[in-house]
Amino acid sequence: MLNLVYIAKSLGLTKVADYWEQVIIMNDHQKNRFASKIVSTLFNTVSGKKIAFLGWAFKKDTNDTRESAAIYVADQLIDEQAKVCVFDPKVKTQKIYEDLNYLDSRKEELNQEHLQVVSDPYEACKDAHAIAILTEWDEFKDYDWQRIYDQMKKPAFVFDGRRLLDRAQLENIGFKTYKIGHV
Repeated sequence: MLNLVYIAKSLGLTKVADYWEQVIIMNDHQKNRFASKIVSTLFNTVSGKKIAFLGWAFKKDTNDTRESAAIYVADQLIDEQAKVCVFDPKVKTQKIYEDLNYLDSRKEELNQEHLQVVSDPYEACKDAHAIAILTEWDEFKDYDWQRIYDQMKKPAFVFDGRRLLDRAQLENIGFKTYKIGHV
């Protein structure tokens, strides 16, 4: 989107550039709000707590991570000393670390200490305090959510940033659920 701002400004389209700048500001606000919601819901601290990320790509069916919300949410949670464990069906481990390191928020060694990438979604969720859905992969709907719940810390939280999962089904299992735009 920064490219759109640049192009609009270079063409003298100030109002168009201003519009796209506001979209960027709102997107940043949503990412900050998502991370803050996780922290506040987990009793105002995520220090030492495992947060499973399902998805890292910016959208399903791709390994493209440009401007993915997951990068920024992970960065904020790691600032709060969370242990983030990522599963994404297409994004490679090296790319995930590169994305986080690119922000230059902390030393690469600290990112490696606080962020783990796994190749199995059930492993990502095992012993997690919360799950954050950050990409709308269709396969996430088909997971054995009872199995996931059974192996998580309690209370078990799901933060569905993509409004992908069946909230009633998860709550019947025992999850405490939060969806963007829902109470």
